[in-house]
Amino acid sequence: MWYHKPAINEELLQSLPNLKVVASSGVGIDHLDLKLLSSYGVKVSNTPFIVSTDTADMGMALLLASSRRLVEGHEMAVSPDTEYFPVDWLGVEVSGATLGIVGMGTIGYKVAERAKGFEMKILYHNRNQRKKEEESAVGAIYCKKIDDLLQQSDFVLLTVNLTPQTHKLIGKRELELMKPTGILINISRGLVVDQDALVEALQNKVIKAAALDVTYPEPLPR
Repeated sequence: MWYHKPAINEELLQSLPNLKVVASSGVGIDHLDLKLLSSYGVKVSNTPFIVSTDTADMGMALLLASSRRLVEGHEMAVSPDTEYFPVDWLGVEVSGATLGIVGMGTIGYKVAERAKGFEMKILYHNRNQRKKEEESAVGAIYCKKIDDLLQQSDFVLLTVNLTPQTHKLIGKRELELMKPTGILINISRGLVVDQDALVEALQNKVIKAAALDVTYPEPLPR
């Protein structure tokens, strides 16, 4: 499978009686019906870690683009209607800001390594606390409760697997816990965020901005 295609459903499985393995590119397997595949005796493989570095780079790119308002700045720069640059479009500082990472697995830790280079204060929430030496290497502080991270962070970056427990992990309540100057960054899965609640939060200025590598569906309806 590449980019979740072809769709693995009962019709396909019935048409391929000799199928032994479904090999899916990427680490996520949330697009596969594992019970259905198991019932046909089909095994599943994925490719963990193959895009961890690239995804961490994307996370930092989105953090920088949203904080420094690069998309808006580009639109102003190329617009034929631009006669001057307003003084309030430069965005906010990244250095010294607090980054909260939700999900400190391989990708989350790589983001922390990059954020350290920007002299950011790093908080993280994870199912399990990482080893003290790993925390010390990037200067990360463990938040047992996600609420504490949301309330303290200038940037909240999501990098968790999509599971029943993380489905719409960030909803109306969680967004309201964030700072009104806070920026949400999602590099995990679209369904980790309640998109309707996010749209409402942005419209009502509950949070400042969102930078999304993923949505549900992809792409969003125009």
